[in-house]
Amino acid sequence: MTITSEHYDELIKIRHYIHENPELSGQEFKTTQYLKDYLTDLGIQILETGLKTGLVAQIGSGQPVIALRADIDALPIVENTGLPFTSKNTGVMHACGHDLHQTSLLGAAKILKSREHEIDGTIKLIFQHAEESHIGADEVLATGVLADVSAIIGYHNMPTLPVGQIGIREKGIMAAVDQFYVTIKGVGSHAAYPQEGADSILATSAIIASLQQIVARNISPQHAVVVSVTHMTAGNTWNVLPDEAIFEGTIRTFDKDDRKLAKKRFYDIVENVSSAYGVHAEIDWILGPNVTYNDPELSEFLFNETRKWHDDVMVPEPSNAGEDFATYQEQIPGVFAFIGSNAIGSPGLHFSDMTVKDEMLPVAVDYYVNNAFALLERLAQK
Repeated sequence: MTITSEHYDELIKIRHYIHENPELSGQEFKTTQYLKDYLTDLGIQILETGLKTGLVAQIGSGQPVIALRADIDALPIVENTGLPFTSKNTGVMHACGHDLHQTSLLGAAKILKSREHEIDGTIKLIFQHAEESHIGADEVLATGVLADVSAIIGYHNMPTLPVGQIGIREKGIMAAVDQFYVTIKGVGSHAAYPQEGADSILATSAIIASLQQIVARNISPQHAVVVSVTHMTAGNTWNVLPDEAIFEGTIRTFDKDDRKLAKKRFYDIVENVSSAYGVHAEIDWILGPNVTYNDPELSEFLFNETRKWHDDVMVPEPSNAGEDFATYQEQIPGVFAFIGSNAIGSPGLHFSDMTVKDEMLPVAVDYYVNNAFALLERLAQK
């Protein structure tokens, strides 16, 4: 373990403070200032990016250049953990563990700065905003600040895995994300005279039921695809059939062809079932991040390197959750890992009662520090 007991205690206080003060995507102003102040006190250079929230810092100089990434935003969830450091911002919660991510990268920054004389090259530290809204990585890349980066690594805590267990797998580790929002426009009527209208609720119900055949009858059973309708709204009272109904949700895939087919079949079903019920459908399709695709060569290298200093490394099952770390990987060879943060059977990501253990922080710090040095050495030899 690279951190001292004093450093560990400091990181616990930092993590609890960040957890108490969560901010939504694009609104991470106080969080960003807190991070800037901490890094500046360490003498670490903050790069000019023009970003409103989030930041990129730098340790070392020259080639090669690598990047370490953590996300900083929280979710619009009312916290139900009962923790003594529960969120003070009602309705906003670090229910995805981004408080852990940024704290561990701060811990790594402190160690890397103290060992700057050992760094042959440059390490860029990305504290990324707006991961949950899938725009943060795009905005960081648009600044050009990562144009010279040859490799990038990150991780996501997994509260359903044992504390400190590290999972690294090559190729797809997290799913591609598509989001849909559909408005079904019918003709409202008195509930006692449905023949005088076009029932938006009946049509929407039929559409939602039919959408399940996308996976069941169109995609190979060997492929992981999920279609989930997560929200439906229609009507205002008991005796009126409404003009409109809306529903929204998500599709998760790992294969490009599956992604295209799922979207095509979605449009076919929504439009054709709507037509059969005499209503009109308007579909808003929101393209999310692609598959979080780990570079095979780098994944094998980091798996073997990680096993040199950690005794609990495994190949995890892919997650149907999505990550905009995938956006970096489209331009930079990268590896995204899982690190266990609680225990098997614990509430998972985005749950209001999700808790994570501070004990995983030393492992996450080591993941950044040890693999940063390993990557720099490997790239220098090429």
